[in-house]
Parts: sequence; C-alpha cells; structure tokens
Amino acid sequence: MSEAREEDAVSTTVFGREVGQRIASVEELREQVPPPGRLPSGKVIDHVDETAARFIAASPLVVLATRRADGGVDLTPRGDPAGFVKVLDSRTLAIPDRPGNNRMDNIENVLTDGAIGLLFMIPGVDDTVRVSGQGAVVRDERLSEELAVDGRPAGLVTLVRVQRLLSHCPKAFMRSRAWYPEAWPDASDVPSLAEMLKAHCAIDDPLPDLETYVDNANRTTLY
Repeated sequence: MSEAREEDAVSTTVFGREVGQRIASVEELREQVPPPGRLPSGKVIDHVDETAARFIAASPLVVLATRRADGGVDLTPRGDPAGFVKVLDSRTLAIPDRPGNNRMDNIENVLTDGAIGLLFMIPGVDDTVRVSGQGAVVRDERLSEELAVDGRPAGLVTLVRVQRLLSHCPKAFMRSRAWYPEAWPDASDVPSLAEMLKAHCAIDDPLPDLETYVDNANRTTLY
C-alpha cells in the first residue's frame, strides 16, 4: 500500500462522523493550502476608502453577523433602498433598524459582545465587500431622520467602527449564478416561512391561517 493510501486509511471522528483527517491548526491548513499571493494578502484595509464607499452606496442588501454571549454566531439579512447603510466617515458606518419580530438577536449581541461583521451585496454584481469591527447601538433623532425611508425614520441605529475592510472575489456568485434567473432552481417545493414556523414552533394553527398572518405582518409593518 502506498504512503498516500496508508494516510487515507487513518481516520478520526468529528461530530459523530468518521473522516480521514481533521485540520486542527493553521500549520496543518497550510500543508494543504498554500499561503495567499500578493493581492489577496494586501487587500485588507482599516477604513472605508473612496472605492468601498461607492460600493456600499450602491448596495441594497447586507448580511450582518454578530457573536452571542455563548460564543455562537447569529446572521441576519438587512435590506433597504441602495445606500441605506450610511458611511458617516472613513471609519464609521450607520445601519438603520426597521420593524421586525422584536427578537433583536443581533442588537442584543452587539450589546453583550460588540463584534460585528458585514457582507455587502449588489444584485447583478458578483463582487462583494466585507467589513468587520465593533458595533454600538444608539438612539439619535437626527441620524434616524437621515436614515428614513418613505418619510419613516429608523428606530435604533447600529454604529460600526470599521477595523477591517476588504473586497471579496466573485467566484461564489459566478459558481452559483445567483443573479441569473435562468439558473435559479425550482422553488415549488421550498417551504414558506409560515410552513417552517408551524413545524419549528410545533403549533396547531392551520397553515393557511399562518400564511395569511405572515403575509399581513410583512406588508403592514415593512416600515
């Protein structure tokens, strides 16, 4: 048996599943993947420059990541008209909070931990921009008015102190063809939010009633 086959024969268990090898250190990682080249290594900056500001101004959708007190991570999408995340200065962003279900997972996480990450996307554009830093939750009438949509001011505002910013390569969107309708999967069997709520909350309400409730809530409390 060759050395490669002997190595493949060695296995370990991860999350209850048998795998060939667990990569447990950066050194082991770099044995499998070489270090990044000049451009990937040098693209991280600590502020919002002019190019990043233009990208953020065109973005109507951002995924926000925060860290819970137990160390877990929560993700949530935030969306509004393009440019809804405001660049207040080269190191500070402002994210408006809109009406929702009042769970406030990410707001609570910012209050207990502060670490925050953002992924900015633009429909039809395969490139993205990543930001990470520290968050703070504020109430400010002037800022809420600046972040208003259809005359309705924002509620709370999350300020982000930028510590790292980098552009991200387009390969994920190129591979998924996420912006190409002809490549979209058949969604006829995809469960609705109401169907998942019924299953996850283990409630007996008829599904049509839940569908109506969710639809009304979404339409009447958008802003």
